[in-house]
Amino acid sequence: MSTQPLDDKTIAELREIAERYPEARSGLLPMLHLVQSVQGRITPEGIEACAAILEISAAEVNGVATFYTMYKRHGVGDYHVGVCTNTLCAVMGGDAIFERLKDHLDIGNDEVAVQRQGDSRTVSLEHIECNAACDYAPVVMVNWEFMDNQTPESAVQMVEALRAGHEVSSTRGPKLCTWREAERVLAGFPDGRVDEGPSAGSASLAGLEIARQRGWHAPDPAAAPAVEAAQKSETDA
Repeated sequence: MSTQPLDDKTIAELREIAERYPEARSGLLPMLHLVQSVQGRITPEGIEACAAILEISAAEVNGVATFYTMYKRHGVGDYHVGVCTNTLCAVMGGDAIFERLKDHLDIGNDEVAVQRQGDSRTVSLEHIECNAACDYAPVVMVNWEFMDNQTPESAVQMVEALRAGHEVSSTRGPKLCTWREAERVLAGFPDGRVDEGPSAGSASLAGLEIARQRGWHAPDPAAAPAVEAAQKSETDA
């Protein structure tokens, strides 16, 4: 898999990211996402470029790039499919989904499926930890967008649609873009689709609806000192 070099435009955008922050090195995470959007992974060239712009060592950049699993040292597919295998999703069927996709794609964890004749896009697979979407378990993510309430069958159908190049929409967001396009958004360059699709669903709002029905309200911050004083008085007594 060939890697596109970092051109002058990308270097300028890396500098732009660094300049967004009072402390330039705070921009390292989005800078690494930008490198991935161009090169498909974290490369030695990308590490050196970030280090030079931030005036830190390549070892410091490398330490960050190897700590977070979202940064890849090898290429991933056009659509990177992450199956949550943490406790609740696993109990609800996440493990079964992951095993079915491994068998269907004939790959292991964090690997890219072979592109078949007729496929227009590639797919990779990874088991991931909690997506903070437990109310929709089991959850699958594609390029960091949610696909809720999945089954082994629906996951296979989704993967096949992606490989064929069909348009697929996330459950609570926009239609799915490619992994490199998503990485550019994470770098802080919006694609204009932030309002495409709903941002929450009925399960996420269930607690709010129950609170409204029962007349529950969040505590008034202004009353907090008086409450604390009363509690202290009771404790002292």
